[in-house]
Amino acid sequence: MKSQNLEWEDAKDVKQKITELLTTLDMPHIKIENIHCFRTTGSKSRAYARIWSMPKIFQRALNLEPNYVIEVLSKYYDRLSEDAKSKVLIHELLHIPQNFSGALVPHKTRSRHLGKTANILFDLFMSRKK
Repeated sequence: MKSQNLEWEDAKDVKQKITELLTTLDMPHIKIENIHCFRTTGSKSRAYARIWSMPKIFQRALNLEPNYVIEVLSKYYDRLSEDAKSKVLIHELLHIPQNFSGALVPHKTRSRHLGKTANILFDLFMSRKK
């Protein structure tokens, strides 16, 4: 079986969708200019999307502000409806902590479940979008 190479490409459509989400929803802690979006092909992952953080050690070593990369996996994400894409991206944005530190919020904390919060924000997004 031939292995497929992992390829990354800039995902301007994803960045545009995230910009729309952030202007519609109340998430002022997220600095859109520090969010970078890529589409990958050839990944073995079964996720629709994932978020990558920049740990504090790299921020300090490179003298950079915190940045995040949202990666969408083409073979799953591109097949989704526009509404489902919005929900997936809301989920990924919820991994960004309120202090925009470069860390990631886990799926479950004592006070919230990321999936439930994503559903609530998606419903809010849809009601405001109309």
